[in-house]
Amino acid sequence: MFLGKYDFEGEPAELLAAYDRLMAVMPPGQVTFHICITRPGGITVFDACPSEADFAGFSSSAAVLGAMTAAGLPTPSVTPLGEAHSARAVADHIV
Repeated sequence: MFLGKYDFEGEPAELLAAYDRLMAVMPPGQVTFHICITRPGGITVFDACPSEADFAGFSSSAAVLGAMTAAGLPTPSVTPLGEAHSARAVADHIV
């Protein structure tokens, strides 16, 4: 699993509303690992893909960038982070 980071700059409340619109149109089962956090000046999304090549293709695809724009998100700063060695989460607290 390859992890990447998307930084969206702007008013966090507005970005979260746009993010929720984007996630509402994502096909079920497409998300392997995904977390959205708020921070001063924006939101950051950590997203996993099966491989680095998949991440590179997904994060730069016209379809994904178009869906972000249609949802009201600005173009993100995308950072490839690396291969996951381990992941643990208690998912019953976050939806």
